[in-house]
Amino acid sequence: MIFKKKEIKKKDDKLSTKFYDLIQKPVITEKTTLLSNNSQVVFSIPMDASKAIVKQAVEKLFGVNIKKINIIVSKGKTKRFKGKMGKRKNEKKAIISLEKGQKIDITTGI
Repeated sequence: MIFKKKEIKKKDDKLSTKFYDLIQKPVITEKTTLLSNNSQVVFSIPMDASKAIVKQAVEKLFGVNIKKINIIVSKGKTKRFKGKMGKRKNEKKAIISLEKGQKIDITTGI
């Protein structure tokens, strides 16, 4: 019997939509603008995201080298709204430190 080799599709050619779903939005506050002077960028990420997956996504989407990643989970506060108790949502943020000379322009889209 003669077997033909199957064509292997490269996954690296096309970016996965999973990477686009991983980086939800940039966090733009006074603190994050001060961090941008130190080559750091802050993104809001899903609660189930890990450091390794976030690192892969940022490197593929923006084409930069990452020095390290810190992750912050802020729990939602309990607040009163029109006399009824409510709860704000939990939020997970990734503080991404870039190598020297690297930059991400968050004002432009991906």
